[in-house]
Amino acid sequence: MKKRIIAKMTVAALALAMLSGCGGSGDNGTKKVKLDPDNPVSLTVWHYYNGTQQATFDALVQEFNATKGKDEGIYVESYSYGSVSDLEQAVTDSLAGNVGAEELPNIFSSYADTAYAVQKQGKLTDVTQYFTQDELDKYVDSYVEEGYFAQDGALYLVPVAKSTEVMMVNKTDWDKFADATGSSLDELDTMEGVVEVAEKYYNWTDEQTPDVPDDGKAFYGRDAMANYFVIGMRQMGTEIFQVDNSKVTFNTDKDLIRRLWDNYYVPYVKGYFAAYGKFRSDDVKTGDIIAYTGSTSSTFYFPESVETDDDSYPIDYVVLDAPIMKGGENYKVQQGAGMAVTKTDEQHEFASCEFLKWFTQKENNLRFVSDSGYLPVLKEANSIDEFNKIVEENNIEVNEKAYACIEKVMGDFDNTKFYTTKNFDNGYDARNVLTYNMSDAADGAKAAVDAAKDEASREKLIEQYTSDDAFDAWYDGFNEALTQSVESK
Repeated sequence: MKKRIIAKMTVAALALAMLSGCGGSGDNGTKKVKLDPDNPVSLTVWHYYNGTQQATFDALVQEFNATKGKDEGIYVESYSYGSVSDLEQAVTDSLAGNVGAEELPNIFSSYADTAYAVQKQGKLTDVTQYFTQDELDKYVDSYVEEGYFAQDGALYLVPVAKSTEVMMVNKTDWDKFADATGSSLDELDTMEGVVEVAEKYYNWTDEQTPDVPDDGKAFYGRDAMANYFVIGMRQMGTEIFQVDNSKVTFNTDKDLIRRLWDNYYVPYVKGYFAAYGKFRSDDVKTGDIIAYTGSTSSTFYFPESVETDDDSYPIDYVVLDAPIMKGGENYKVQQGAGMAVTKTDEQHEFASCEFLKWFTQKENNLRFVSDSGYLPVLKEANSIDEFNKIVEENNIEVNEKAYACIEKVMGDFDNTKFYTTKNFDNGYDARNVLTYNMSDAADGAKAAVDAAKDEASREKLIEQYTSDDAFDAWYDGFNEALTQSVESK
């Protein structure tokens, strides 16, 4: 009998030893997995970084492998797919098991809608198994909230770098206009102010050639029209996509949507706003506009000069807060891919989360974003003083425009509410309606106006395309397109 009791105790002890060696739970309920530094776990990371950003990421991966990774038994290999679309296609091919596709990596960069689609197939890890609540509380709240896809407490995206929007202005040409008209940059705080300035700029430039009628120049453009809808509506007190447990309700209050129409479509048709190139920074370079709203990461592409068929000259710049709807709350868009951890085994999942924790530590994360126009993800890191400290300690040469952008955003960080929509079925298609529906209508109307034979015909067409009837027809079609977008699959 005594031998049998001893045998049972021995088995229990061995089981406990095996548990402590492979995995278990900490005092806070998160899984703790003991790895073997002599037999490190190998991780693959897919991302879309390129250029300086890729070089910095690769350097940090090497540093992790030589320090924390070596100590704990984790080795990371990173692979760049060069663009977001190429990376998404690689993930899609892996999920579909297409011929020649590689297996899903342990970690991959992903926007929320892509990660949501992957999770619907049960392929992502709930990282709350490996992150304590105290650890998650260190991240900017809204950045973390983006990774919760349902109301079940499971987190599927770890934030690693974020961006928002700013307004970039060709200061050289602005100064000429402002000196002549008395305009002030303060007028650009609201979208309504931007429209008023844009009309003034159009008329002022038109006056430079009195013998040529209606040749005024556009003042402003914007990238990412979907953001205009999403953030504009949020600033005015509602969410255009009201999501409850992955189910969406469209909030398209007619009066609020009319304000968005009046402050983009109408000035576009009249020639005060414009969009010609792939991005609005392209339009600044060609002299077609002198101001735009775009991502903080777009600051790299703000041109050094204006180059037209007739002239070329250097320009300076100024970074402003993105304009908000008049009387609205100070909401700004939150965007940027996070990192998803694929569902494998406890050793690889735990190791993946250990790498992400290290990568998002204040110093490491600030080093990564220092020359990219992106923002760090920890609350304590979103300080220009902390940013300057890391830059100085690591002797980092920061792009001048990127620094001006980061300084502007971090300076108002505590007074800003960052927002992004929650995920829902066919959310990508619904967002595409926001991206193209109004802008396509504006392009069509503007083309008709530009084709007018004389000034009287032009004014008549502008009146026609910006009338109440025109808005009502567009508004009905807009709502129908949103409804169809979530019923299309």
